[in-house]
Amino acid sequence: MPRPTWTRASDAELLQMRFCDLKLRFAGSKLERRLKKKLYHELERRGITFRPHMWLAEEWFSPDGTPGIAVPFYLAHPRLMRLERQMMRQVEGGNSNWMMRILRHEAGHAIDTAWRLRRRARWREVFGPASLPYPDRYKARPGSRRYVRHLGEWYAQAHPTEDFAETFAVWLKPNSDWRRSYAEWPARRKLQLMEEFMEEVRTTTARVRSRRFVEPLDENRRTLAEHYAEKLARRGYPRRCLADNLLQRVFTARPKHHRLPPASSWLRACKPQLVDSVARTTGSDRYAAHQMLRMAIGRAEALGLVLRKPQRQTLPRARRLLASLVRSYEQGKSPQMSL
Repeated sequence: MPRPTWTRASDAELLQMRFCDLKLRFAGSKLERRLKKKLYHELERRGITFRPHMWLAEEWFSPDGTPGIAVPFYLAHPRLMRLERQMMRQVEGGNSNWMMRILRHEAGHAIDTAWRLRRRARWREVFGPASLPYPDRYKARPGSRRYVRHLGEWYAQAHPTEDFAETFAVWLKPNSDWRRSYAEWPARRKLQLMEEFMEEVRTTTARVRSRRFVEPLDENRRTLAEHYAEKLARRGYPRRCLADNLLQRVFTARPKHHRLPPASSWLRACKPQLVDSVARTTGSDRYAAHQMLRMAIGRAEALGLVLRKPQRQTLPRARRLLASLVRSYEQGKSPQMSL
């Protein structure tokens, strides 16, 4: 098959294209085979014969009423992944580990839909009512042990349906040690209920078997520019106050030395040592340290901060900054997360 002409287009030209004109193919593609092979193998190992169908759309999601998984368009071609990184500074699901984390989560939604589990009294008792309004933002409680930790930003706390999907993802993960790692957590009750539900899934037929494609890419007449304008607007909420004040003590928006790197890039490069150091000094788990660092990177990028001093002098100050964020949020000054 000849290479499509848009692969050679500039970002500006590519953004003016409509999704339907990209002519992306998912059925029979390497991407489809890769995703299904990995996810279906994990389901099979758990004795689950259910196989959620997949299709290309604008973003990751599993729609209400349809037990399938929409896969974001940019994963279908390297040129689109480069555009995604340029526009969003990351490619959600762009590596194998991240992709599988998301797929397990979306498979949880699909199974919930297929067996109508959220209608059960036990589901509502343990996770809460699925009928609760879905928020644009949620206030995370980093220290809470009532929720599992899987995707970033304490996503299980966003809504009862996300709590279920995150719990399923932790349960499904190969070689999951949830019985040990969540032994003293109230969240263990949710994982035990998941065991009960999955025994039913193994031995009964799905009630909802729709194979329709929701918001498929080949019917989407929006331009990529419209898509990214909306996506950036959703992400562009303020994460200020304490984080901004601390960041501006360590970094600056008015550099005297223009050769010093952007604060966001430098923090990304130092991520492993910062997370390890702060987890040790605060006694917090790595998940909390990693989430606070993600927030700090996002705010540093939004504020246009650069290093104030040479890197060797900046590192200990960045460790103290991140430790202060972790301690503050664990004491109840929780970050606002956007969906």
